[in-house]
Amino acid sequence: MKTKIIALVLCFTLVSLSIGCSSIMEEHRGAAVGAGVGGAVGGIAGAVIGHGTGAVVAGALIGALVGGVVGHFAYDQHKTREETASTYKYNESKGTVLSIEKAFASPATVHPGDVVDLKVTYALITPSSGTKTKITEIREITYKGEMVGKPEVRVEHSDGTYTSTVPLRLPSSAAKGTYRVKTVVESQVAKDTRETTFTVQ
Repeated sequence: MKTKIIALVLCFTLVSLSIGCSSIMEEHRGAAVGAGVGGAVGGIAGAVIGHGTGAVVAGALIGALVGGVVGHFAYDQHKTREETASTYKYNESKGTVLSIEKAFASPATVHPGDVVDLKVTYALITPSSGTKTKITEIREITYKGEMVGKPEVRVEHSDGTYTSTVPLRLPSSAAKGTYRVKTVVESQVAKDTRETTFTVQ
């Protein structure tokens, strides 16, 4: 299994105060490195490019998640193109296959101040072996029907099966109750959606 962890440099806006944002030109394997930045009312954005593979992360933490922290985006490749194609009995006539196998929060029950990992496992297969596909991962977090966060990841993947993680450290003031997470994974020609929840006690 190959694990890649990408350090994020995020920038955000507080009312009229604008803080600049920089990027890290390196891809990291193994232990997490880099920095996470606390969310605020307004947007969070960052960019990372390494060894020809780009990743851009954007989003916002508002409402019940104001003061939360977005940590290190990371992904694992579980299966190669050949293994994934075998699992899905793939042939080129199917075109691009983009399928979410599971989306989940780990742990499913947390407390204010804890970290919850928002994970998604999905398969990507295209007719053109050896090419990279631009993928957008969107995690829409709602609380009592209101949007409170929307981390969005843009990354390039070769064909295979991946699990990606966006860790969210809840603010110490996080409201208790059930948070719903709608995960959307899409390319230019394919899209899949899955929902999960986590509970703050």
